Amino acid sequence: MADFAAMSEQHFLDLPNSPVNQADVLILPVPHDATVTYRKGTAEGPAAILDASEQLEFYEEDARWSPFEFMTLAVLEEIRCRPDEAQADFHARLKQSVSVMPENNLFIGLGGEHSITPDMLFARMPGGGTVIQIDAHADLRQQYHGSIYNHACPMYRIQEQGYDLIQVSIRSLHEQEAELINSNTLITTFFDRDLQKQENWEHLLETIAALSGPVWLTIDMDGFDSALIAGVGTPQPGGLHWHQGISLIETLMNNKQADIRGVDILELIPEPNHVSDMMAAKLVQKCISFWGKSMGFDKRQKLGAQTRINDE
Repeated sequence: MADFAAMSEQHFLDLPNSPVNQADVLILPVPHDATVTYRKGTAEGPAAILDASEQLEFYEEDARWSPFEFMTLAVLEEIRCRPDEAQADFHARLKQSVSVMPENNLFIGLGGEHSITPDMLFARMPGGGTVIQIDAHADLRQQYHGSIYNHACPMYRIQEQGYDLIQVSIRSLHEQEAELINSNTLITTFFDRDLQKQENWEHLLETIAALSGPVWLTIDMDGFDSALIAGVGTPQPGGLHWHQGISLIETLMNNKQADIRGVDILELIPEPNHVSDMMAAKLVQKCISFWGKSMGFDKRQKLGAQTRINDE
């Protein structure tokens, strides 16, 4: 496994990578862009997020600490589809690659399109659990354009295997997806306009705070307001405000009953102004900060990745 990490030349926050089996945080870039149906470019998302992270401060202002004074990380070698590789073979290879990684850490997958989520989730959370999906789209097509691996299908693949699904900020879906939401007790959907009512927003946070057992958080960047994050493949009007998204993440990470098995941040298309890139990088930092503090890493001795560099 150490060789797997050593092959990566990418970094988060420009910090040194640790061996995989010693890292508190694993970040896996998956620059996959095979089925995007509108704007292309999500394959460039992972590198853009990592590049933007170099402009972040080490101090995380909401939790009020510098996580990497205490924590280590590894940005892993990216996994991308090989030339002429069948989609089923790529997805099987992605699942196998993630399944052999150490588990006592925070795993963060960077996409790439949303089709990659089920394979990482099935590898890290094989026994079932709850998936929280921030997204403009329901992604509950059984198949699309003849493929179950289309980016319109990941949540169907997930709920089909018996996982509970909590959808947040949904505002674009097919009639058949609406029928599935109405008929499937595993799916709880918080539609975007409904979340503009304070009582509904509070109900969502209460639902997340009450979760127990294995949990996966998947963030399609188009789940946020397109006025804030325009660099996405399939933008839709409306969406979460920045601080709503941060409150949701903080609520989840502070839930001591939830076993966070992974996070993925997907569907970013880099833009010349780098605003969308920076917001995605900041989301990664927030996830790490809230999770790390909840796990008590701030009580550790200061031997983290940040202590190995000169920050002047």
